[in-house]
Amino acid sequence: MTNNIEGDLNAKGFKFGIVVSRFNDFITSRLVEGAVDALVRHGAKDKDIDIVKVPGAFEIPMTARKMCAAKKYDAILCLGAVIRGATPHFNFVAGEAAKGVGTLAMESSIPV
Repeated sequence: MTNNIEGDLNAKGFKFGIVVSRFNDFITSRLVEGAVDALVRHGAKDKDIDIVKVPGAFEIPMTARKMCAAKKYDAILCLGAVIRGATPHFNFVAGEAAKGVGTLAMESSIPV
């Protein structure tokens, strides 16, 4: 017989932090709406969701790290949108933001 370990989609009683970039707000505001909707549909209360806005995607990892260090949240959601243009700017910003969030997810004691 095997042991199956499976998560439960129940957000009731948990505290969530959402860090979101203001840059490309026409996209990120909708990402926040969707994230909050999903959390509330699974039992989270609005009062248990904090949203922290940062200037751009590059600032997401540092802010998420500070939110983890505060030991106030059960999980941190990181939301940003970097749009590819004609310059290599996209590669630098998106790559570093993703690397920072990924590193934090591996180091943190809570889900990021």
